[in-house]
Amino acid sequence: MELHFVRRGTGRPLLLVHGIGGSWRSWNTIIDALAAERDVIAVDLPGHGETPKLTGLNSIGTFADALTGFLTHHDLLGIDAVGSSMGARLVLELARRGGVLGAVVSLDPGGFWQGWQIPFFYHSVDVSVKLVKALQPVMPALAGSAVGRTVLLPQFSARPWAVDSQQAIDEMHTFAHSPAFDELLDQLAHGEVQRPAPTGSIPEPLVIGWGRQDRVCLPSQSALALAKFPDARLYWFEQCGHFPQWDQPAEATRLILAVTNRQPFTDASIARARPAVPAPALAKAAVAGAALALLAGGIWLLSARRKQGR
Repeated sequence: MELHFVRRGTGRPLLLVHGIGGSWRSWNTIIDALAAERDVIAVDLPGHGETPKLTGLNSIGTFADALTGFLTHHDLLGIDAVGSSMGARLVLELARRGGVLGAVVSLDPGGFWQGWQIPFFYHSVDVSVKLVKALQPVMPALAGSAVGRTVLLPQFSARPWAVDSQQAIDEMHTFAHSPAFDELLDQLAHGEVQRPAPTGSIPEPLVIGWGRQDRVCLPSQSALALAKFPDARLYWFEQCGHFPQWDQPAEATRLILAVTNRQPFTDASIARARPAVPAPALAKAAVAGAALALLAGGIWLLSARRKQGR
């Protein structure tokens, strides 16, 4: 199928693949910085943004097939790629298949949870998105204020009050309006497990970046990701949640350009100095309140489902 996409800049092509519920706009915090050096192609995956939903199964496998078809159609096989969240899982899968992508940066990939982490991921995201849908009439006002973002985004950002307001507004809108979201969430949690790539099978540079404060794909899951992709190098983003392009945009840009330009680098050269940004007292209180609200919502949802099952 044809995917909607935007294209900016000049140079060697670079593919950007957003996460579940997102769109090409998920990259707005860094797309211009990347386009200063590269020909950036940011897609809307099926059922996201301006791309229609697949008529059959919506899963990592079918999305990988759709992306491969898109790249083949546009003569872009071998393109360097960056993925975020579900998109990070997609670019890993395409790297595993071989012959589709060049250098790859995978930012906080989903799909490496085990045991209790599976229901934690599924129900926490499910509750969050249900709240986002319910709050759509007031979402622009909420996401447009620092306090509102702190209440809305603590699961996704280490510094939600500092997330760009328009970025938050756009993301909350697409989260609520993706017709593929529910099916994809179920597939990510309960569908096909990510197959491994044997040592030496991925010759191009491969880096997995992870936020130390990721509350969606927990940092401990990086161990399984590296076990399944032993050719990958792991990079840690400090003071960072699930989306490095939100919390550490300059650092994410440096990492992406170094990897996809095949430049040698040290972690220190990418991180540079990270000034500590203390959270306002009100923001800290809002984070705690949002976490309690999310927990309460999850308990309520599970209780309601149990009652329905009786």
